[in-house]
Amino acid sequence: MAANGLVAQADELSWLTPYQVRWDSPSSHSAASMPCGGGDTGLNVWVEKGDLFCYIQRSGAFDENNQYLKLGRLRVRLTPNPFDEGTTFRQELILRHGHVAITGEKDGLRTTVLVWVDVFHPAVHLEIEANQPIHATASYENWRVEDRDLPDDVARPRFACLGWDGYPGKVTRFRDEIDFAGNNVYFFHRNRDDKLLIDYTIRQQGLSSVRDQIVNTQRGRTFGGIVRGENFVASGTSTGRYQATPFTAWNLRSCEARKNHHIELISHIAQTPTLAAWREGLKRQIQKLPTLAAARASSQRWWHDFWNRSHLVIHPEKPDPKNRAWRIGRNYQLFRYQLACNAFGEYPTKFNGGQFTFDPSLAGKHPSLDPDWRAWGGGSFTAQNQRLVHWPMLKSGDYELVKPQLEFYLRALPSAIARVKTYYQHEGALFAEQLENFGLPISAGWGWPEPQAKKRQRGKEVPFGDPRIQGAFGPNSLVERGEQANAYVSYHYESQLEMSYLALEHHRFFGSDLSRYLPLIRASVRFFDEHYQLRQKMRNGKTLDDQGKLVIFPSTSCETYRAAKNPTDLIAGLHACLDGLLELDDALVPPAEKNYYREFKQRLPEFSFGEVKGDRIIKPAEKWLKVQNFECPQFYPLFPFNRFALGRDDLEVFRNSWKHGTFRKDLVQSWHQNGIFFARMGMTQEAADFNTRKLDDSPRRFPTFWGPGHDWVPDHNWGGSGMIGLQEMLMQTIGDRIVLLPAWPKDWDCDFKLHAPHRTIISAKVRQGKITELSVTPKSRTVSVLDDAKTLLEIK
Repeated sequence: MAANGLVAQADELSWLTPYQVRWDSPSSHSAASMPCGGGDTGLNVWVEKGDLFCYIQRSGAFDENNQYLKLGRLRVRLTPNPFDEGTTFRQELILRHGHVAITGEKDGLRTTVLVWVDVFHPAVHLEIEANQPIHATASYENWRVEDRDLPDDVARPRFACLGWDGYPGKVTRFRDEIDFAGNNVYFFHRNRDDKLLIDYTIRQQGLSSVRDQIVNTQRGRTFGGIVRGENFVASGTSTGRYQATPFTAWNLRSCEARKNHHIELISHIAQTPTLAAWREGLKRQIQKLPTLAAARASSQRWWHDFWNRSHLVIHPEKPDPKNRAWRIGRNYQLFRYQLACNAFGEYPTKFNGGQFTFDPSLAGKHPSLDPDWRAWGGGSFTAQNQRLVHWPMLKSGDYELVKPQLEFYLRALPSAIARVKTYYQHEGALFAEQLENFGLPISAGWGWPEPQAKKRQRGKEVPFGDPRIQGAFGPNSLVERGEQANAYVSYHYESQLEMSYLALEHHRFFGSDLSRYLPLIRASVRFFDEHYQLRQKMRNGKTLDDQGKLVIFPSTSCETYRAAKNPTDLIAGLHACLDGLLELDDALVPPAEKNYYREFKQRLPEFSFGEVKGDRIIKPAEKWLKVQNFECPQFYPLFPFNRFALGRDDLEVFRNSWKHGTFRKDLVQSWHQNGIFFARMGMTQEAADFNTRKLDDSPRRFPTFWGPGHDWVPDHNWGGSGMIGLQEMLMQTIGDRIVLLPAWPKDWDCDFKLHAPHRTIISAKVRQGKITELSVTPKSRTVSVLDDAKTLLEIK
């Protein structure tokens, strides 16, 4: 399709070619699909039994229940069929262009289909080119054609709309509206304003008096679009079943056999006062679409720039899929591609599948669950998982990919402030660990009404309130005002500090405008000072302890160390945020405000240390009541909060803490961060082993469709934590120091281009454990660059 204006790519991206995924046979089902996307839209693309399929998911498609719904499924059939049995077949993800190319050849017919998404407009394109005239049929398939009750049964359909999980009443998912509009398929879902989860949540959590201060992300939300083809006409509806899920198809067919066909899906998502206003918005969206050639060219330029800004290539001179080290370098890039498919999303990439989930029965779940289902919800975001998706974007230089995560918290800030004012009457903002996109804790974590005496879970009757019940942790009447009943995430407030620190680091790396996020950072930090002074005063009439320190209790160290006093993760997070605020220009943070932050730092309790078998260790908190789950918050001063650094601080206390730790050390899946901690401690062999296992091929056809693990598939915090681990082995950037090869195996040759604070770019070649070429931009930052021997490096 070079004649259609494909942008030629320079040799500077030649390193990317060996990483392209190529299949020489069709797939057997949607779990064997290939990701494709751009802007804020993701596709699962596969060919099965001669038909080309695409699941379509776009950021922001949240329904009344806050479930994250797909826009639908496209099916394309060509006649004569170049993808039928006996064809020569190829499907390839062309990374440098961001598209999927599918080629079939049989009996002299050769056909290529390009599948791609416009990075700058919400349009999905399928370009078909054949060497002889062919017919094409395009079907828009939808399984939400009628209202459906979501029972609270063993299959757990409500787990996909996590707020309703365990709710004792009726939950309904409402139908979409689909019809032909001339020779186009027209489809949409408009939230019913009298059936919104947010309204129940506000009443449940005693916030009706501040309803107007809660950010309503559901009211009037409408998502949908059109499917059309050049010289296609409407061809009726049909029904079918895919992986046990019934669907209805609205079919379009080409008017005549042609060598070229073009099919597109254009979508629109907005909150509007009326359906008519949404329709008008869709119309404007369609009118401002560029020509196909212009859209293709601008999208490919964006992908070219994306790949040119950063890379990490292991064994660049010996590409070999049988070599595990080479594979993890490839998978690092493939997963980065998945993240980039939501570069401009209204909402951040979800840890539990991103935009690339597929039929859940193919991941071992109940066959009654349809393609919209994912574990751990859609419009609810679990912060400890979400953070790992976004931290690697700093060193990869993907500044715009971080913004949807920061915007999520900024959008929810009024809700978080209203909660604090209502429950505690002091300043600050409070975000829950499991947060709905309208800024309130999930209703399932809050706890359900007391009349539900028992809860059916996995086919067994267990007492209501039993901590084994995922979701129904109530009744909330047993919990103090303003707190959740969920025995894992109550008093879990660390994540608002981490998101604030991510904003500070984003500014430090890229020089981005921080003024937009300062209200979020200020309110998130101030909460802890005001809240725990109030708590201490309630206990003994004094705001601080006898040493003049804040007493952070009741609290928790992550989900693991419960009823904790002075948890290590919170102390590290507060120091990180306060130091970040103090380092800002006075124009951003005035001197008087900085004086408050200096005083606040003086009030922070010290880290707690202990001794095991003569070795000094750092504890997860000063004290705690019980241990559950298996997180390692005692290492959060290393990552994410950068309180200790190799070559600057004595890290033996952390190595001792790992050696004597009684937490589980064998788990690699999902959010486990051991590989990051190993790299930060300079434990090269352990870091290499863990991160190799973390980033090695998934058991599915596409190498980076990991999971489900603890979460869902493709597990994005699995890939994110692996990316961070590999980056930290190669380069660490704490303070103004840039340390290269702090935990990099000597037998891993590598070419890399990574980003460091103060708009610094490091490009280097590593051969046999030595840096043979180095470029630092700007050159003034060279004085900050050290190798693992702590010696200054020269630019070559």
